[in-house]
Amino acid sequence: MAVFKPFRALRPTSEYASRVAALPYDVMNSEEAREMVKENPYSFLHVDKAEIDLNAGVDIYSDEVYEKAKSNLMNLEKDGILKQDEKNCFYIYRQIMCGREQTGLVGCASIDDYINNEIKKHELTRADKEADRIRHVDTCDANTGPIFLCYKDNERIDEIINDFKNHNQPVYDFTTDDGVSNTVWVISDAAIIDELSALLESVGSFYIADGHHRCASAVNVGKKRREQNPDFDGTEEFNFFLAVLFPKNTLSIMDYNRVVKDLNGNTESEFIDKIKEKFFVSISENEAPYKPVEKHTFGMYLKNQWYILKAKPGTFNENDPVERLDVAILQNNLLTPVLAIGDPRTDKRIDFIGGIRGLKELERRVSEDMTVAFSMYPTTLDDLMDIADADKIMPPKSTWFEPKLLSGLFIHKLN
Repeated sequence: MAVFKPFRALRPTSEYASRVAALPYDVMNSEEAREMVKENPYSFLHVDKAEIDLNAGVDIYSDEVYEKAKSNLMNLEKDGILKQDEKNCFYIYRQIMCGREQTGLVGCASIDDYINNEIKKHELTRADKEADRIRHVDTCDANTGPIFLCYKDNERIDEIINDFKNHNQPVYDFTTDDGVSNTVWVISDAAIIDELSALLESVGSFYIADGHHRCASAVNVGKKRREQNPDFDGTEEFNFFLAVLFPKNTLSIMDYNRVVKDLNGNTESEFIDKIKEKFFVSISENEAPYKPVEKHTFGMYLKNQWYILKAKPGTFNENDPVERLDVAILQNNLLTPVLAIGDPRTDKRIDFIGGIRGLKELERRVSEDMTVAFSMYPTTLDDLMDIADADKIMPPKSTWFEPKLLSGLFIHKLN
């Protein structure tokens, strides 16, 4: 059973919340971040991507950058933009995008639950990405970005959270430039906190939906602090990390589509003939981009024409939670054997386009710098949980979550 506990969030005062809140550090580069923060000295990107306040061309992994992040965070608190709550609280965080709502509970998860696999993973992490966030968290002495966790549904938890939303005023309620509504309520009532804590312990494991690198980094900082404090008793804040915990029923995974540079030396007819060995192929009669409506079906855009591909029986193992994923079916039966895309993590001939950008983006890329595109049916939360429960790893670029959790609304101090 995983533990989820309340904490004293360092967070913006209500008047500054919309200006502090920022997209996660890893969805833009330094130049884009510099542009985003123009005329906004309060943006949390000044903490999460502190190189934007230093000379252009600075090594983003230099000591100077991490120290600047620490300084910027301290100044936001010193200037009263951020204030720490006086007692432990849970926080309800609701986002609405395009009419779809996702509501989660903000608190702290245990590094021991991560170590003991009560917090389940489905993705490999890269050492260089971990090292960056380890230094950032360690230097700032705080978890500055929340981990996106989910759990299997519990009706009573839903009832408590919905009742609280309906009978209490939010502390934040604003809409970002991209049209996403962000609303936050503070739960300080000890009885409600105790009931939620007990119920969350009863739901079983938590699952990382997004943020594997941030999660691994937070855990490694906690382990480092334990080595530095051998008399720790487990209650210290460094034993926990910041997370937003969502029930499965409130989340939706978007499609994560593929575009490929060339046909690996095949003519168009040769290419389609080879595909037909593993897929049923038909021409889409609709002029609009083809969006798959069921598993094991794919759209393909080639030479201004959309095709429908359907995996033939026997092309994958239905009993294996990884092999039956559509991203694995496409990779194992088309991208690797026909297009010679070996490792999609490193192959420069393939690119990935999140569903938030729409299927017209696939057509645009094919017209400009790619040759063929594939539209995907989204991976499901059940797929994710099945793979994590089996202690297996998803293929790269399997899931795309929207909206993104904003950074800066909740900071978890490690001491």
